[in-house]
Amino acid sequence: MSEYRLFSAMFIKILLTVVLFGSVHSDRTDFAYNGFTNADLILGDLATVTHNGLLRLTNYTDTQKGRAFYKAPLHFKNSSTSNSTLSFSTTFISAIVPENPNFHGHGLVFVISPSFQFPGSFPAQFFGVFNSSNSGDPTNHIFAVEHDTGKDSGYRDVDANHIGIDINGLVSISSAPAAYFADGLWNNFSLSSGSPVQTWIEYNGVDMLLTVTVAPVKVPKPQRPLLSAAVDLASVFLDPMYVGFSSATSQLVDCHYILGWSYKMNGQAQALDLSSLPALPRITPKPKTKVLTIGLPIITGFLTLAAVSAAMFIVRRKIKYSEVVEDWEREYGPHRFRYKDLFTATKGFREKELLGIGGFGRVYRGILPSSKIEVAVKKVSHDSKQGMKEFVAEIVSLGRMRHRNLVQLLGYCRRKGELLLVYDYLPNGSLDKYLFDDKSTLNWNQRFNILKGVASGLLYLHEEWEQIVLHRDVKASNVLLDRNLNGKLGDFGLARLYDHGAGPRTTHIVGTFGYMAPELIQTRKVTTSSDVFAFGVFMLEVAAGKRPVHASTVSGEELVLTEWVFRCWKRGSILESSDPKLGGDYIKDEMEMVLKLGLLCSHPVAEARPRMREVLQILDGDAPSTELVSWNILERSEHYESLTSCYNFSMDFGFSQTTSVVESLLSGGR
Repeated sequence: MSEYRLFSAMFIKILLTVVLFGSVHSDRTDFAYNGFTNADLILGDLATVTHNGLLRLTNYTDTQKGRAFYKAPLHFKNSSTSNSTLSFSTTFISAIVPENPNFHGHGLVFVISPSFQFPGSFPAQFFGVFNSSNSGDPTNHIFAVEHDTGKDSGYRDVDANHIGIDINGLVSISSAPAAYFADGLWNNFSLSSGSPVQTWIEYNGVDMLLTVTVAPVKVPKPQRPLLSAAVDLASVFLDPMYVGFSSATSQLVDCHYILGWSYKMNGQAQALDLSSLPALPRITPKPKTKVLTIGLPIITGFLTLAAVSAAMFIVRRKIKYSEVVEDWEREYGPHRFRYKDLFTATKGFREKELLGIGGFGRVYRGILPSSKIEVAVKKVSHDSKQGMKEFVAEIVSLGRMRHRNLVQLLGYCRRKGELLLVYDYLPNGSLDKYLFDDKSTLNWNQRFNILKGVASGLLYLHEEWEQIVLHRDVKASNVLLDRNLNGKLGDFGLARLYDHGAGPRTTHIVGTFGYMAPELIQTRKVTTSSDVFAFGVFMLEVAAGKRPVHASTVSGEELVLTEWVFRCWKRGSILESSDPKLGGDYIKDEMEMVLKLGLLCSHPVAEARPRMREVLQILDGDAPSTELVSWNILERSEHYESLTSCYNFSMDFGFSQTTSVVESLLSGGR
C-alpha cells in the first residue's frame, strides 16, 4: 500500500511538472520582420506598408495619426501565477524624416496596450495614444517607450530629443536625452535626422527590471543601457495585450518609418538582419539628367501657355480668397494658414460661428477642412506697414510654445487689413462667463485649481521658455476652460518677446483698463512685473467674483476692486470680499491667502510685487504665505492708498489725465 502511495505521489509530481512546463512553453511567442512585405499587422489611420517593405506610420500630412500592431494579442501573465508578468524582449529600427530639416514635429512610441485602437486620442505631442484628459489615468493600462522630438514642459520633458518610459500617460517615469555609450563616453545623436536608429527594450519579469538601449543603426548594441528602471508591470498589463507602434504629426510634419522589428516572450529577441532591411526614400533631390535639361524649356513653355489660359479663373478666385503674403513669410511654412481654409472652416465667418467679441477682434469657431481639427480663429485689424514682419515673427515663435496651461497658438494668416490668429478650440469658453453669469458658476476648488494653472502658465512664459514672453493682457476673459474646467491662458495677440538677460523695449501702452500696472504710464516699458500686476487683479477677480471696476451694491458708485479688497483687509474683514455666490463654501485659509496674495501682486509699487515663481510656490503651499504677504502689503500701505486713488480720478477725467499724478507718486520713492 505504501508503494502505491509513493508511486501516486511521483506520478502527480511528474504531471504537475509537465503542466507547468507546458504553460511556460506556451507563453513563448516570437516573430521577426526584416521589412514588412506580407507582414501580419493591423494598420490604422495613415499607417501603410510601402512597395519596398517599409512600415510608414505617418506621411507629410499635418495633425494626423498612424499606428501599426502585431496581428494578435499576446499573453503577458504567467498562466501558473496570474500576479506575475512574463519577461519580454524586443528590438526595432526606426527613422524620423522631417519635411523641413530646420523644423521637426513629434516622435513615435512603442506601445503595449489592451487595444490597438485609441478613440479620442490627439495628434502632435500625444502620439495618437493619449489626450489632454486621460494622460495619467491608471485605467489606461498602457506601457510605452517614447522617442520624443518635442519638448513639452507641461509633461516635464527633459529636452526636444529624448527617450522616455511612460506608464499610462505622457509624464515619463524615466527619461534621458538620446545617447549611446561607447569607448567610456556617452555620445549624443539626433532622433529626427532622417537616419535609422535601433532600439532594444528588455524586461525581466522576475527582477521587475526594464532597460532601454538606443544607438544609430551602424553602431553595435552598447553594453550599457540608456535607461534602467525598476517597475512592476503586473498592475499595468491586462491579459492579453497588443504590441505595436504609434505616431502623429502636428502643424510641423515628419514621416515616421519602422524598417525592421523583432520580438520574443521569455527570451532574447532575434537580431535583425541589417543587410535585408528596406531602404529609406531618398532625402536629397536626384541630380538632373540631360533629358530633363533638354526638356525643361519645352515643359516651361507648355506650363506658361496653360497658366495664361487659366489666368482669368485664377484671378477670380484670388479676389475672393486674396491674402497678404510677402517674401519674408515663405520661411514660416506650416505656421501660415491659407485664408481659403479658414474661410471654409468658419463657414465664411458666419455669425452662427461667432464665439465672442473682444476689444481687439472677433473670434469664430471653425473646423479645418483637411484635418477636421476644431480651432478658434481671431480676426484682428492691422496696418501691414508698421512692424508687421517683427510681429509675425513673434507670433510664429509663440506657436512653438508647449504648456498644458497655455492655449496653443497654431498659426496665422494675413488678408488685406486683417490679421487672423488660429488657436486650439476649447469647448467651455472663457472663464469670465462662469464668474459673472448668474446661470453658471464654479466652486472654490475649481477656481483655486484655475489660479494655480494660470500661474504655472505665466511662470513658463516668464522664466522657463527659450525667451521671455510678456503676455500684456492677463484677465478672466482671456483664460479659457477645457472639458475638465482646467484653466488655459490664451490670446497672445498683444504678447511681446525678448531674450533672457536683455531688457524689455519701450512700447505703446496696451492692455485692458483695470489690469494695467501704474508704472507703465511713466516708463512705457512692459515687464514681467506688469504681468504679475494683472495676475494679481485676476486673482481678486476670481476670488471676489467682481470685475476690476464695478458698481457698489449699496451706493451704486464705481469701485476699484483692488482698493475695495484692500479696505476690507485694513479693517480686518478681508473675507467679506469673497464671492457671495460661493455661499461661504470655501477653505478660509486658502481664500484669505488668495485675496492677500492678489493684493500683493497688484501692488502699485512694482518692486513690491513677487515673481511668478514665488506666487506659484505660495499657491502650491511650498512657501510661507500669510505672514510674508501681510507684511509686504502693510509695509507699503501708504503708497497703496495713494496710488489706488488714481483709478477713481481716471474714471472721472480719463486714463491719460492720470499720468502726471502717478508719475509724481512713483518719483517719491518707497
